[in-house]
Amino acid sequence: MKILVSALETSSNIHLKELKKHLNDDIEIVGVFDKELGNPLYDLTALAIMGFVDALKKLRFFFKLRDELVELAKDCDKVLLMDSSGFNLPLAKKLKETYPNKEIIYYILPQAWAWKKGRVKKLEAYCTKLCSIIPFESEIYNDKEKITYVGHPLLDEINHFKEKLTESNKIAFMPGSRKTEIKNHMPIFKELASKIPNKEHILIIPEKFDDEYIKKIYGDISGFTISKQAHKTLQEAEYAFICSGTATLEAALIGTPFTLSYIAKKFDYFLGSMFVKLNFVGLANIFFEKMGRTQIHSEFLQENVTIENLLNDYKNMDKNKFFDDSKQLREYLRNGSSKNVAQIIKN
Repeated sequence: MKILVSALETSSNIHLKELKKHLNDDIEIVGVFDKELGNPLYDLTALAIMGFVDALKKLRFFFKLRDELVELAKDCDKVLLMDSSGFNLPLAKKLKETYPNKEIIYYILPQAWAWKKGRVKKLEAYCTKLCSIIPFESEIYNDKEKITYVGHPLLDEINHFKEKLTESNKIAFMPGSRKTEIKNHMPIFKELASKIPNKEHILIIPEKFDDEYIKKIYGDISGFTISKQAHKTLQEAEYAFICSGTATLEAALIGTPFTLSYIAKKFDYFLGSMFVKLNFVGLANIFFEKMGRTQIHSEFLQENVTIENLLNDYKNMDKNKFFDDSKQLREYLRNGSSKNVAQIIKN
């Protein structure tokens, strides 16, 4: 079997790596993904974009890429689209028009429950099977036979969960993975670390960043211990300060108390606040709201990301309540998703 894969994000490729463990050796993948997983048409794991302005700069390339993938799909048995709805939804439409009977599977669905609910109709029209990683996601879909809750990929990828709260004297800092996030958070995190003495301050940096890029984007990080193993470091840390993203859900599942912060480009934040009508930005908090529970962690956004706010949250958080809530979160998500998605592909 040959599968066309479109996985443009670093996180998508982590999920794809887990998925491949459950696929037969005779299944070949082609398309766009991390070169460590095969022989892609393009290795785009370092190309993850964020923000409307950044996306506009790359439009011509993405139109070309879409057409190349549609041509490549001609010899493929199935299509697997992962996340990146800005690219993958138009790709799904083109694939459906070109090959009406080809099976198109979408894994890591766009967050239509948060904004742009019109994407639901498009997903149902273009795709054969929708693999949901959010328990409540199917509520907004009409075709219940197409959408299946498969579990959450983080429960495949996180190998250990904390059994109890510990004081390790280690504080983790995760300023994000994109340039804007890092540059916005690092000055604050550096000063914050100086306000928490007698602790080992560990800066978690994405594994693929080389020394030259780290020096250019992070600046002076001599006051931190450097780690490129996020899950291991979160397991060891007694607390964490994390830029909003998947990492916040990882910490919540592992059981490491943390504070969420996020500083976006002002224009992006303005547009996002117009369209996204959610009470929280952290996934763990969104899940807890759906469960009828109070939020599991604090969130500070934009001008509220201050030394004082982050430090007060660190000092005053009810860590025992957080730890109990983290176990409830794991029960809510139930299981990992890779094995179930592999079964859908093989069927």
